[in-house]
Amino acid sequence: DLRKKRGHVSAGHGRVGKHRKHPSGRGNAGGQHHHRIWFDKYHPGYFGKVGMKHYHFKSNVVHKPTCNVSQITAMIPEEDAKSTKVPVLDLTSKGVFKLLGKGFISRPVIVKARFISRIAELKLKKAGGACVV
Repeated sequence: DLRKKRGHVSAGHGRVGKHRKHPSGRGNAGGQHHHRIWFDKYHPGYFGKVGMKHYHFKSNVVHKPTCNVSQITAMIPEEDAKSTKVPVLDLTSKGVFKLLGKGFISRPVIVKARFISRIAELKLKKAGGACVV
């Protein structure tokens, strides 16, 4: 409380050390100099670089949403599921680019996808279906 410090010469900041503005620099100053120990202790790896530069990195080049064989039966539209003919399922239209082989499938389905794993293809053909890449 400032009122209580009125009349006291150095207002609680001491006569010897004195209350100076920014005795050790503002902000992150001295991270590689007089504050090095603090930076190394609490923020290891803050300075420096690592790895190689990758100019114009495009993240969506490796964008490959996946789904498993076990999820395929749920994706078949209802009118196709009721009919007797083999349903054609376009995964790309559902935002899935790659079909993976986890799970089981019992009914034949023709699946269109950009990428299909070896095991997924095997399971589809075993059920009597087919793959269109």
